[in-house]
Amino acid sequence: MMTVDPTGPVDPDLVEMIDAVFAGYRDTHSAGAALDNQLWTRLDDLGLVRLTGSEESGGSGAGWYEAAELLAAAVRHAVRIPLAENDLLACWLLQANRMPVDGAVRTMCLLDDRGMAYDVPWAGAAERIVIVWQAGDGYYVADVAAQSLVVTPGANLIGEPRDTVSADPVALAGTPVGAHLVTTLTRKSALVRAIQVCAALDRIVQLSIEHATTRFQFGRPLSKFQAIQHLIADIAAEAALARAATEAALATAVRSDWSAPNLDFLVAVARSCAGQACSVVVRNAHQVHGAIGTTREHRLHEYTRAALAWRSEFGSVHYWDEQVTRAALRAGSAGLWSLITG
Repeated sequence: MMTVDPTGPVDPDLVEMIDAVFAGYRDTHSAGAALDNQLWTRLDDLGLVRLTGSEESGGSGAGWYEAAELLAAAVRHAVRIPLAENDLLACWLLQANRMPVDGAVRTMCLLDDRGMAYDVPWAGAAERIVIVWQAGDGYYVADVAAQSLVVTPGANLIGEPRDTVSADPVALAGTPVGAHLVTTLTRKSALVRAIQVCAALDRIVQLSIEHATTRFQFGRPLSKFQAIQHLIADIAAEAALARAATEAALATAVRSDWSAPNLDFLVAVARSCAGQACSVVVRNAHQVHGAIGTTREHRLHEYTRAALAWRSEFGSVHYWDEQVTRAALRAGSAGLWSLITG
């Protein structure tokens, strides 16, 4: 679970309610990658599908700390649903550009110069797609009905829709959007995945500890074996580092309204740490669980495969490693500390 900054406390009752909704859903449903319309309606009734939207536009008026708790709870229970894509990305962009927002399920994408967008999350399940493209020196945005676009199905490692979207920008009625909003959209997209990866890593650590303390070998728990202790210590440390980096980026983003001069660096660090942690956590967790961890019946794969899938979305691990390196080199020895601390 994400740690809550004291300047942005999350109501414990909200956290409990969110967790109970997803836990209740998983009591009667297996982990699936298709959008469950009944669950979406339930979350909509509770004001969760547009948790951070303004109340004037039909949202619940909450903030990113609450959204982080919502995303983490969905991950903990392995519920696949486009809450981030709808609320934090697509609807936020419309609202920020003073465009109307209704109750449709949305996702968003950024077209390349050929009018293509690849690995678009949940495009095939969305009713509308918020499309951003560059024309000349400016950017434009359009809220488009999904059925009017060419959407080619695809999927990530856990089967979530990651589709290809093709559009002709010339035929779209685009609204000019400031470049700063596109930059913020990029930051938010990246941080969303860092939050989700961290939640998956935390759940993997929890499952590994539970397995090691309850599984007996040679008359004693696995947790008594030094090799197992080292494996779990390593994954706990890696998960904690990724979470600390992500929380630091989130706190700076919220405090500065996504405008801090070192925010790009902090987001890159969060993504780099989360991406690198995945390798250690996934490998060690499967070693701790042994053969049972490779079975479909055990829930470990719901989190290990998710972490591996998400760490490469909205920028690969290599890409974020490069961003950290380049920012550090630009800052030099004299400016590195201020880059880290802001």
